[in-house]
Amino acid sequence: MIAKTSLICITLLLLFSCRNEQQTTPRPRGYQRIDYPKKEFKRYYLNNCHYSFELPAYAEVKPDNYPGAEECWYNVYYKPFGATLHLSYRSVKDRKDLFKLLNDSREMVFKHVMRADQIVENYIATDKYHGIFYELDGSTATNAQFYVTDSTTNFLRGSLYFESKTNQDSIAPVLKFLKADMLKLIETLEWEK
Repeated sequence: MIAKTSLICITLLLLFSCRNEQQTTPRPRGYQRIDYPKKEFKRYYLNNCHYSFELPAYAEVKPDNYPGAEECWYNVYYKPFGATLHLSYRSVKDRKDLFKLLNDSREMVFKHVMRADQIVENYIATDKYHGIFYELDGSTATNAQFYVTDSTTNFLRGSLYFESKTNQDSIAPVLKFLKADMLKLIETLEWEK
């Protein structure tokens, strides 16, 4: 009798334990939804500096308060995205000075070569200026930098930094959005006399 009862219990256990339930898989990690502000551009004229440009209204421009900052260095704060575009303007004294500025700018980009998966150089040229827009892929401190110059008197360098550690997947949409703003700044850049 004990054998029969044990057999019935094992049979019932096997029948009920082998139900065909739908297997669940873990969900992929999600990221915050980003509501992009409307792009309404306005021109920024900087005090005692020799350049002006257009930026969206949601960007805030303030002088750079870093102790080593020069007079015409400004920061563009993109508060909705936790990002800052650092702008460094220099007057070009002569050809030697221009080559030093170009070399310094390139060195600043290629300091990130150890962490970058790829560095893409996009050449910029108009009748007023020329330069390079750098896109840095990977877990670098900065994901976009540029410089523009008229080769005679003006040189402007910009680098975009996020306030938190960058994860390429999570910042990709925001980075694309802010690159468009940076390119608009470059397109609308005017050297003042």
